[in-house]
Amino acid sequence: MKLDKLVGERFRERPAGCVIESHALMVRGGYMKGIANGIFSQYPPLRRVTRKLEQIIREEMDAIEGQEVSMPVVLPGALWEESGRYVSVGSELLRFQDRTGTPMVLGMTHEEAAVQLVREYGRTAARYPFMIYQIQTKFRDEARPRGGLIRVREFTMKDAYSFHTSQQDLERYYARCHRAYERIFARAGLPEVVSVASDSGMMGGSLSHEFMLLTPAGEDSVAVCGACGYRANVEAAACVAHNEPPAVLQPLQTVETPDAHTIEALCAFLHVIPAQCCKAVVYQKETDGSYVVLFLRGDLEANQTKLTNYLGCDVRPAAITPESGLCAGFIGPVGLCGGMTVLYDTSLQGTGNLVCGANRQGFHSTGLQLERDCGTVEYHDFAKLPDGGVCPVCGRPAIRVSRGVEVGNIFQLGAKYTQAMGMRYVDADGTEKTPVMGCYGIGVGRLAACVCEVRHDDHGPVWPLAIAPWQVHLCCLRADDAGTKAAADALYASLQKNGVEVLYDDRTVSAGVMFADADLLGIPVRVIVSPRNCAEGCFELAARDKTVKEKAPLAKAVQAVQALLRRAYDFSAGAQLMEHRGVILNLADASVTCNGTKLELTKNEYRILQVLMQAGGAVVPRETLMQRLWESDSFVDENTLTVNVARLRKKLEGIGLTDYIATKKGLGYSVR
Repeated sequence: MKLDKLVGERFRERPAGCVIESHALMVRGGYMKGIANGIFSQYPPLRRVTRKLEQIIREEMDAIEGQEVSMPVVLPGALWEESGRYVSVGSELLRFQDRTGTPMVLGMTHEEAAVQLVREYGRTAARYPFMIYQIQTKFRDEARPRGGLIRVREFTMKDAYSFHTSQQDLERYYARCHRAYERIFARAGLPEVVSVASDSGMMGGSLSHEFMLLTPAGEDSVAVCGACGYRANVEAAACVAHNEPPAVLQPLQTVETPDAHTIEALCAFLHVIPAQCCKAVVYQKETDGSYVVLFLRGDLEANQTKLTNYLGCDVRPAAITPESGLCAGFIGPVGLCGGMTVLYDTSLQGTGNLVCGANRQGFHSTGLQLERDCGTVEYHDFAKLPDGGVCPVCGRPAIRVSRGVEVGNIFQLGAKYTQAMGMRYVDADGTEKTPVMGCYGIGVGRLAACVCEVRHDDHGPVWPLAIAPWQVHLCCLRADDAGTKAAADALYASLQKNGVEVLYDDRTVSAGVMFADADLLGIPVRVIVSPRNCAEGCFELAARDKTVKEKAPLAKAVQAVQALLRRAYDFSAGAQLMEHRGVILNLADASVTCNGTKLELTKNEYRILQVLMQAGGAVVPRETLMQRLWESDSFVDENTLTVNVARLRKKLEGIGLTDYIATKKGLGYSVR
């Protein structure tokens, strides 16, 4: 492909309205163009990236006995009525009528269509288990699209559906799919993606995991325990609160608190801390508009997902009117008017001498003890697990909350859809039974955007070789020079003949313009042919990530390029090699090679080295290294990490890599 024929424009200015780097770079680099809010067209470079991602996904799904199918985007509303989701799902499901007045929907997920497709096929137990998948366009009428391809309305998704005759069989396949997802993200250049326990939401089911890329660009919050490795989406994480009951209970008293409408103002006025307060958060049910008053400890936030799951319906922040009987800013559990749902969070259990609203404008109560002042109280978990909170698994206050982007999800759906839609099979004993399902999704465009988000520099993306739009970017400086042009043309032809994907820039533009465009296209290997190099009988070979810059003879140009490509990731051949400044890490056999000497590593050692080499010399925080080890089921604390790094450093010194791993005091580690 020649760059002067490549459809799409590249420009230097950051586009307005781009809040994250991947969005800005993919617009600037001629990867995509917005056509409506949350809807994008893809130019050839992005389409080449997504096609390679789709192929990786397809190979991994086929490897676990998946069978590719295709289901329609437009579905009859009656199909969704069978499952009950035509009514239960909100406005994100786009409903419309065809010319005959028949209700239709645009599919945003395909559980119903999958059951309809195999309902007759799955009538006998002998045909189970089986899995079908598709890679197809979907539409979700997202209220607030943002971040380019991170949150969109129209998107391409791989969605898979497995069918089983027992929960045990579903769990075995679920684990296989979990491992396949780990391989997919590693092959796509995101080995740092972590799986976290999550809330099943509208999908239903008993168990689900999200695969999260931890990045400040994310909208989700992920809780990670620094002590035991527990990970969960904050929406699903249990919030554990330890309270010490007061030695002496104070009587309930009403005090005047003018203008103390917030916890902050109340604490300042009464000289208490938020944990000594009982605050009220008010919602309204979407079904009937009735009020829901949730009381929780003043230092915690309400978790709307937990509340929705408990109530069985969606809620919205309340519009408190004079007719409601609620006194905004001064709501308390004692003397609260009736006609509304009142709930108590577990963070209030075992407390006493709390400050709460007095249900009077300008007044609060002190000395609240719920069981004494309100009678029998039922507690449930409705709070978000906070940063610094108590881990629900190990019980230590070691929770850290990070931002993340969900790049994939898997669900154990059970019989939610098969039961509702009448899917049955005849077992070996002649009885009719209902199969159980799993479903497994990956957003292809979002995955591409996430790679760009964490694999870029100030000048553009740094695409991993496995998904790069092209493998080699050939730059002909001074294409108006006949000798230089002839050498570059010959190299272009030779590389293509040898199966190398090449983007050839032979425009008569300045070197600055040419290299700026090359940076924006982010192709892993750059080949530069110039009059000066040609006069020396050589060309320049460089890596986009700046780890390699060397000259090689023109006569051996193809071999030199192929050698550099082999030193990058080579997942297609199964070698799984990583290279950094002459050090080659083989992920297939957990070994490292330098200057021809091969050294075997332990699981923890090669995982540490993999993360550090992936960072390309940047400092990796200790906490991040521990998270990566937890992903491999190696639950280490800070002392164990220090021991592992020291042992790895000593091994590397044995093959001549003295001080290859540097320690940044108070920060973390890096490779030199």
